[in-house]
Amino acid sequence: MGVHRITSEAAKYYAARERVLGTCISLLGSASERVNELDKDVLERLGDLAAYLLPHSPGYAGKLMPVIARLFWAMAGVKEKEFEYKDIEEIEKIAEELKKIIEG
Repeated sequence: MGVHRITSEAAKYYAARERVLGTCISLLGSASERVNELDKDVLERLGDLAAYLLPHSPGYAGKLMPVIARLFWAMAGVKEKEFEYKDIEEIEKIAEELKKIIEG
């Protein structure tokens, strides 16, 4: 009782997506609070992260990802980039690297 097993591939993807989205949105929020302390390379990478989240973000979160990406890119002084696709696992690795920089 109270134990839920994730067995199907769809359920595994959904759980991973929700975990990574939550982590990344929190990371983008933390970065926004420290935006004046971050160098341009980190700001650009944060814009990239938001862009990578677009295809994995449902609803209003998905609508905001391009906005967030463009804002971070503008702060980094780079032009808007092509929105490329990354798997959830790749996004998680990128987020962990950025988390060490931002919160480290």
